[in-house]
Amino acid sequence: MTFSSDDEQWREYHVSPRYLAGSTFTGDPALRPLLDSGWSLNGDDVGNVYVNTPDQRVRLAYLPEGDDDALWKITAYSSDYATPRWLVTFQSGTPTEIVAGFTKALAAAYAEGPDSYLHHGDSALTALDAGTPLAAAGWSHSYSPQNVYFQSPDRLAEVYLRHNHRDHTAEMRGHQERWLTLAGPPGNQWYATASSFTPQKLVTAMNTALTDPSPVIRYGYDLQRLPPQATATPVKPRMPTPLDIHRVQAAKSRSTVVVPTTAAARPVTPSPRSLPASQAPRSGYAR
Repeated sequence: MTFSSDDEQWREYHVSPRYLAGSTFTGDPALRPLLDSGWSLNGDDVGNVYVNTPDQRVRLAYLPEGDDDALWKITAYSSDYATPRWLVTFQSGTPTEIVAGFTKALAAAYAEGPDSYLHHGDSALTALDAGTPLAAAGWSHSYSPQNVYFQSPDRLAEVYLRHNHRDHTAEMRGHQERWLTLAGPPGNQWYATASSFTPQKLVTAMNTALTDPSPVIRYGYDLQRLPPQATATPVKPRMPTPLDIHRVQAAKSRSTVVVPTTAAARPVTPSPRSLPASQAPRSGYAR
């Protein structure tokens, strides 16, 4: 796509459904709830950003130069030298507004104390309750011995809740997960994961942000990355802000692989090795 004027490049569009909108190419909107809550901000010399609570018990890494395609990694710790209690990841193509829904809930949970940001609930029913936003949004669901499976009405987003045993060490290494979200058409999907001990309210926040019917803002330049199933409706043009300019400059510097990595990039979606064959995601992955 080419633009005959800067006005067209900066023209705003409402994009829906939001899970097809793609990343905004800047972490600022998702980092803001944490920074506004007094979390510390640090970075390295290659562009990765780290945000931590004052006591270092909750940590977020924003990794545009990470060693895989998980752009966001969030962990919580019960003590200084413990293995992480839980891990949440968002792949590089995740719409930033969905990550922001999670970080807003995380900031609130941390303010409430350890019972809120460390404890996930004691029953399978409590875990299943985190899927309530999906059912309320009209997503279908089915059950198997391995998973509860949710699917959006357009069949372009899926959420899996694993029933079977998860190894905690494998989860903390990103090799297993309790919750798996996949969204986008075949060949152009992003994923998000949450491990077994992720508090229910945080998973609920992820699913609420995923199903929010409100459109999100993207710009003319972003439209070339939208899948054909997304709807983009132009809104009144305005002058670009410095953040807008930063976003487009970041977008232009990237290839079609959203996050450049220092090592060979993995395929953009995880392996369905534990999915039943009848529910395996449509586009085949290797992880």
